[in-house]
Amino acid sequence: MKRKQLNFPRGFRVAIDDERAQAAEMTIPPGGKEGGPDNRHRGADQWMFVVSGRGEATIGRRKLQLARGALLLIERGEKHEIRNTGRSNLKTLNFYVPPAYTPAGNERAAGKS
Repeated sequence: MKRKQLNFPRGFRVAIDDERAQAAEMTIPPGGKEGGPDNRHRGADQWMFVVSGRGEATIGRRKLQLARGALLLIERGEKHEIRNTGRSNLKTLNFYVPPAYTPAGNERAAGKS
């Protein structure tokens, strides 16, 4: 068993993982963004749950509004960007299956644990 207390520091941080899945905290300040036109996870699906704040997700050419309680599945290979459109921090809890990042936050090669 593993346990981690989340505190959502600014930026992106891997919180906990094993060989099959990974959880990460992400906090984006007002006006900020993560990702971009070339951002995609070649080897992992990303499940993103909005803990607090407001934002917009651009997945390929689609734009989706984000608010507290929203759950979004970004499938492996989909290009995406998450933007904070609100006045407070946008905090999300992200799950990657299989793990997409090293503990230092660097992207893993597709299919590598």
